[in-house]
Amino acid sequence: MATLTPVTRQVSGGAAPAAVLTGLECGQPLATAVAELPVLDASGKRRPFGELFRERQAIVVFVRHFLCYICKEYVEDLAKIPKSFLKDANITLIVIGQSSYHHIKPFCKLTGYAYEIYVDPEREIYRRLGMKRGEEIGSSRQSPHVKSNLLSGSIQSLYRAVTGPLFDFQGDPAQQGGTLILGPGNNIHFMHLDKNRLDHKPINSVLQLVGVQHVNFMNKPSVIHV
Repeated sequence: MATLTPVTRQVSGGAAPAAVLTGLECGQPLATAVAELPVLDASGKRRPFGELFRERQAIVVFVRHFLCYICKEYVEDLAKIPKSFLKDANITLIVIGQSSYHHIKPFCKLTGYAYEIYVDPEREIYRRLGMKRGEEIGSSRQSPHVKSNLLSGSIQSLYRAVTGPLFDFQGDPAQQGGTLILGPGNNIHFMHLDKNRLDHKPINSVLQLVGVQHVNFMNKPSVIHV
């Protein structure tokens, strides 16, 4: 795997880089206090956040909430990354949500996602990393990973909410997410903070940064999950 040069700018969904981060910056170590904050796995077991990427480099994707149809479709594409691609580059793939841990297994079943996934139900890691609440409208291009339009996607989300075992939003609907490349240790190599629900970093552009082969995400599913 090629060695990553520390990235010192946040990269937005467009071609041009955004302003240099003024707080937590790429190229600087993750604060120990943040690395020690807990995440929960599907059984409710707590693990320190920093333990997830202590031994090897990881792509860490923070999603808005598990009922978000855009996040669902983005994670469906993450699930398409072959395990052999990640293994060859010695990369771990991690998704973090902000719901109760009870929603992890149904979300994985829905999306086909089989890699590591955790939740930060108090959103403390989200806050410490500078991930915003609310949306900055009109600042992003259409995500290449979004297949549904607003109406059909919203209907799917509502259907999942009312038919699920717990009628909730599976996280704060105003919370935005982001993508980081972290580790080994507390090294921050890359950080993208989503400005709005469509501002996910294209997956192949992140894979390229860590030496993982590009993936063809154009195969459309024959079944629409609701």
